[in-house]
Amino acid sequence: MSISPPDICISHNNNNPALSNKTNGMRGGKYNGNATGPPRTRLERLLRERELRKFNKSLNDGDTELSNNDPYSPDSEASSWFTDEESLETISANRCSSDGCERQDFRASKQRLLVVANRLPVSAVRRGDDSWHLEISVGGLVSALLGVKEFETRWIGWAGVNVPDETGQKTLIKALAEKRCIPVFLDEETVHQYYNGYCNNILWPLFHYLGLPQEDRLATTRSFQSQFDAYKKANQLFADVVNEHYVEGDVVWCHDYHLMFLPKCLKDSNPNMKVGWFLHTPFPSSEIHRTLPSRTVLLRTVLAADLVGFHTYDYARHFVSACTRILGLEGTPEGVEDQGKLTRVAAFPIGIDSDRFIRALELPQVQDHMKELKERFAGRKVMLGVDRLDMIKGLPQKILAFEKFLEENPQWRDKVVLLQIAVPTRTDVAEYQRLTSQVHEIVGRINGRFGTLTAVPIHHLDRSLDFHSLCALYAVTDVALVTSLRDGMNLVSYEFVACQASKKGVLILSEFAGAAQSLGAGAILVNPWNVTEVASAIGYALNMPADEREKRHHHNFLHVTTHTSQEWAATFVSELNDTIVEAQLRTRQIPPPLPIEVAVDRYSQSYNRLLILGFNATLTEPVETLGMKGSQIKEMEPKLHPDLREPLKKLCADPKTTIVVLSGSDRSVLDDNFGDFSLWLAAENGMFLRATKGDWMTTMPENLNMEWVDSVKHVFEYFTERTPRSHFELRETSLIWNYKYADVEFGRLQARDLLQHLWTGPISNASLDVVQGSRSVEVRSVGVTKGAAIDRILGEIVHNKGMKEPIDYVLCIGHFLAKDEDIYTFFEPELPSEVSTPVRSHTTPPVRTYREDRSMSGNSRYHVNGDVSQSRVVDSMSMQEGSSVLDLQGDNYFSCSVARKRSNARYLLKSSNNVVQLLTELSNSWIDNMNTEASAMEGS
Repeated sequence: MSISPPDICISHNNNNPALSNKTNGMRGGKYNGNATGPPRTRLERLLRERELRKFNKSLNDGDTELSNNDPYSPDSEASSWFTDEESLETISANRCSSDGCERQDFRASKQRLLVVANRLPVSAVRRGDDSWHLEISVGGLVSALLGVKEFETRWIGWAGVNVPDETGQKTLIKALAEKRCIPVFLDEETVHQYYNGYCNNILWPLFHYLGLPQEDRLATTRSFQSQFDAYKKANQLFADVVNEHYVEGDVVWCHDYHLMFLPKCLKDSNPNMKVGWFLHTPFPSSEIHRTLPSRTVLLRTVLAADLVGFHTYDYARHFVSACTRILGLEGTPEGVEDQGKLTRVAAFPIGIDSDRFIRALELPQVQDHMKELKERFAGRKVMLGVDRLDMIKGLPQKILAFEKFLEENPQWRDKVVLLQIAVPTRTDVAEYQRLTSQVHEIVGRINGRFGTLTAVPIHHLDRSLDFHSLCALYAVTDVALVTSLRDGMNLVSYEFVACQASKKGVLILSEFAGAAQSLGAGAILVNPWNVTEVASAIGYALNMPADEREKRHHHNFLHVTTHTSQEWAATFVSELNDTIVEAQLRTRQIPPPLPIEVAVDRYSQSYNRLLILGFNATLTEPVETLGMKGSQIKEMEPKLHPDLREPLKKLCADPKTTIVVLSGSDRSVLDDNFGDFSLWLAAENGMFLRATKGDWMTTMPENLNMEWVDSVKHVFEYFTERTPRSHFELRETSLIWNYKYADVEFGRLQARDLLQHLWTGPISNASLDVVQGSRSVEVRSVGVTKGAAIDRILGEIVHNKGMKEPIDYVLCIGHFLAKDEDIYTFFEPELPSEVSTPVRSHTTPPVRTYREDRSMSGNSRYHVNGDVSQSRVVDSMSMQEGSSVLDLQGDNYFSCSVARKRSNARYLLKSSNNVVQLLTELSNSWIDNMNTEASAMEGS
């Protein structure tokens, strides 16, 4: 018999009835039964992945019961990770083959997962020139990834030791390879500047709301740049190692604030690499993050990843807000969008290997230790704190709150004891040394005040406990006290809950710990800065009725045993794979890059060329290059890119080339930028037109109704007054409310209110279009678009120039709003009526057949210099000259969107810098053709 879960088929031994029943129960499952077709939506794909993980887990669980000889069992020497003699591959093989399953094919097809973290899960100690001893590290990330059986995992990181010689590096690489680990070699100076400096002295305090170093501002300022340079250098070293071992299809998972530069380094070398980044600390609010000198660079480097993960929704929200407020990007429910590229941002709360703690409670050594503790503290309630001796853990606040409780509740003084485990960390740093002295002083004072000859209220240990002792301590505790001032997650609270199946103790948890988002339903949440509140919570927890304790514990225990570390890791990688699928689907809708060589070659072979150029974000400098690099300095009025002046002048001098600058800008803006060029200017979306040597005229249709202007103007004035740094522009054919200089989030809220007011009020029954830009709202009459205007513009140009040669080449480039992209389709070859979008193909499209009854039929009026009284009527015959002069082959038409990936254009240019390159090559091509023709004439 074979079982077919989604997307895989695995044969197994029929002699296992329990397993057969378990897997048969899946047959009727919704997603298993629908395995014949591919999942259509994101939710279907993720649910199918989840069912697949459950199926694989059921196979593993049904294989054999774990015994004490299992290398993953809690009482094994490998419980921390794995033994020196055994690698993860051996453990995985033992687990997969314990029932004789034929799973070699499945194992061979596993996706590789490259975990990149600052430190490897082992520390290397040198024993000689070519000998190394590897000490196993213990941590939540290690245990989380150990349990992920769906992937073949490799770990890349620093081994914690300086290895300057080549012999030592080779032998260490070989020793670590047995553990599926790959070392990154960092010299002592880099470690000092990168790890001790930028990571621990700058990023870690800032992310935990401690701010930047204040002791010596000048010294900090001077050393900041060197530390940041070392940080970038170290991240590049990590990237080099990843690139060396990367195989197509691998998933690269970067971890923590040490490697914020890594996603960009990886994507620069291979844009198709699957890259995820996860932060294990809090991410601060945008107001805190914006104080960081390198704030912009770090945000952009992280955004290079495909998926960015955080422990809680608050951290994810802060990150999106920082990208919105500091970078000015679009924040969406899915993540952050930048020029069509979406970086998915989501919360993935980490968990623990709860089964490991639950099984450990059954071990004889743990039972013996629990018995000793119960006898030692008989007749007293046990309170427990387990923390690193760190500023963010709130140790002084916790102890002072316990003192406050003893002051207010004298009846409890000989009935309760606080056991505080404080694991020393960074003992060479002065701040940590001061914290240690402060904690010892408070503990000594309280014990001297409330203690007796036989008992003291606080037992304080400056050391860590082994796993079995810690499990026993968790199990006998009545109240766990976690008072973190700021904590990424805090898994101590999870470990306590996992060990409380019989005791059902109470968890007092700081609301500033990430775990408060997960365990808030069953814990007592407190503000650790409010000592009185914490003291009151201690009293409430000690006197809590049994039924309430049981209900609270049930909520927490269910969460801890469901949201395990293994589920966390599997969910993140599953989401990352799905994010790549969605990105590929979006990429298919993105126009291909413009083949510049082909466009230039076609240009040189044509006889009458038409160039239609947008202005904003097309012929202007990219925003990020304005002012200081990376700053938010923006010019109030757009200016022509300085590198475009010479190419434009050359192209304007070509008698075979007609250039039209078509923009939504006001006429005065175009006059200021193009007054000294010989070309055509079309302002306000083509409603006003002039040759630079002539006067402005209007191409507005005769029946254009502008009676709505006053009512909309009053609305715009109102929202301008209540939105600081916003403004509105009153034009002859439209009104624009612009909030690009206002606070981004507030501006969007105001824009939403403005739109709602417009639709329900002044324009509810009017024939108007409301066009939303990235930071603007424009109201214009129906039909006022660039595409609708181009026919009339062409007619006037043909009439003015007396053009007889057919236009056989059209290049249309712009950063146009979606409403104005009808200009791209205007020149497209006629398509069958059922085709609604232009064909995007590298094959030669058919010849364009132009209809003579286009929108330009009928008379239009032309206002000279904007004066309505002085107008001339152009008959329909002269207007139709615009279409009649077109004789355009499909492969001679190039429509290009600039930096707007969701477009109806045929091609894409990344930025205006690419426009500079294109127009420069076009101008050089014309000069080369002239020189060739001149040489030919001289030769004849």
